[in-house]
Amino acid sequence: MASGAGAAGAEGNPAGLPCRGASRWREEGRGAEVTALSSPLHPSPRSFRLDCDPESGVARIALNRPERMNALTFAVYDELRRTMRALHGEPAVRAIVIAGAGPDFCVGNDEEEIAALGERKLEGLLEFTRMACDLTLAIRSCCQPVIAALGGQVAGAGAVIATACDLRIGAESARISYSLVPAGLSGAEMGAAWLLPRIVGLGRASELLMTGEWIDAVEAHRIGLLNRLAPDGEEEKAALALAAEMARGPAFALRMTKEALNAEAHLELAEALEAEARAQAVCMLNPDFRGGERKER
Repeated sequence: MASGAGAAGAEGNPAGLPCRGASRWREEGRGAEVTALSSPLHPSPRSFRLDCDPESGVARIALNRPERMNALTFAVYDELRRTMRALHGEPAVRAIVIAGAGPDFCVGNDEEEIAALGERKLEGLLEFTRMACDLTLAIRSCCQPVIAALGGQVAGAGAVIATACDLRIGAESARISYSLVPAGLSGAEMGAAWLLPRIVGLGRASELLMTGEWIDAVEAHRIGLLNRLAPDGEEEKAALALAAEMARGPAFALRMTKEALNAEAHLELAEALEAEARAQAVCMLNPDFRGGERKER
């Protein structure tokens, strides 16, 4: 895997990302040049925005239905899972931010489309629920760090998407709810019952999934669901800055760390230690290895 920030430039860009103009993100307050991400593996998505900063190597996915609080349609699920798989291992992309256009991150499923599911039989329903679960798998399987920028309401499947990300940065006024049981659905949605206990513990996860209660950003940060808080309106900027910082780091080491975090949940201690010994030895053979641990300056 390519090493160093320069890997995000043209030399590490076999997909040929076309320039969309040097002022786009600057005009939006992002302060960086942006490229429209186009890959032969996947055409430009229609149901959300996808941009890439060629200098930092950070891709930004913005759910783009602000008039519906970024509610998820079947098309969003499908395109988002395909896009995450297309970004996996893309040399020009070293970190990914998922955000929402407008004040809210995502309030979950589009009510009209969910209502239409009532016409389906079991196999038709499974087609949808498996597609939704596959999005979680695509996010967790993506080798780059994925950071969620959370503002406003973060609910239902939107909360699970955020939970599937590696890190979460929330606006101070953000509110989060796994609002599935109150709607007559299982709180075990899209891997929530697997993911959430590993972040906040079984007891708190049980309460959040079984009650669907809303918690504010301060509480979410206190229990570890949010990694960082940001002033309202600054959460995406903070997520992009963290993503850029991670993108400057050794990509192979980050990939190995994420793979270990995914895999070791299933392992006994002795097995985990052997896996980590092998992972560390492989990292030492990679060009990113600098011969020692970085010390704080």
